[in-house]
Amino acid sequence: MSFSIFSRSQKRRARTVFLFLADERVYRKPKKSDIQPGMTDHRRYSASAARNRDPILEVLRGELPSSGLVLEVASGTGEHVVHFAQRNPDIIFQPSDPSTEALQSIASWTEATGLKNIRPPIRLDVLEQDWPVQSVDAVFCCNMIHIAPWEACRGLIAGAGRIMGSPSPLIFYGPFLRAGVETAPGNRAFDLDLRQRNPDWGIRHLDAVSKLAAEAGFSEPVVTEMPANNLCVCLRRQSAHG
Repeated sequence: MSFSIFSRSQKRRARTVFLFLADERVYRKPKKSDIQPGMTDHRRYSASAARNRDPILEVLRGELPSSGLVLEVASGTGEHVVHFAQRNPDIIFQPSDPSTEALQSIASWTEATGLKNIRPPIRLDVLEQDWPVQSVDAVFCCNMIHIAPWEACRGLIAGAGRIMGSPSPLIFYGPFLRAGVETAPGNRAFDLDLRQRNPDWGIRHLDAVSKLAAEAGFSEPVVTEMPANNLCVCLRRQSAHG
């Protein structure tokens, strides 16, 4: 789907809201004891990343190719990408984020771990037509589409479709609403809180995301139940569209 259907003012508003995303991710600065001598440490720490990284890794092991380039969209602190890269040495990871603070944290995490299969982080705005990466073998996005406007989800799916071939996976992690499945009380409260903070935010309906992905040439989703009422949703690139 082309973004030409949006007016310039609509795209500017969507982009402004999306760039606030980084401010909503809760993380702390490093402790002095964490900082290595001679290193400018911009690392940030996320409690949720520490909790969910291993369950996500188990899903990724079954969905990612054995080698190739994986783009992580909205990498946040960078803790996920270093964890995944440590345990998948044959895969090259490309972290990205729209936030300067996040990019600095990702770079510091990469430097601290010394991993060679993580590329330098890139600034990526999913609302842009031209992404700073031309071709990848998979795209992973964690906890983004509910704290960004719906246009960001559209942009992510459209962009992934442009840079992936069949049967490359697009993998989402986070909370979703599902038809016929009762929403957990915690997710209902979280959704209400998001919409009160910004009416363009909110937990997305899986059917709506799947429909959007199908229109962009992706398969029906493979859904994996995750801890804390989250899901991993894997959609595979099938065909060109448009």
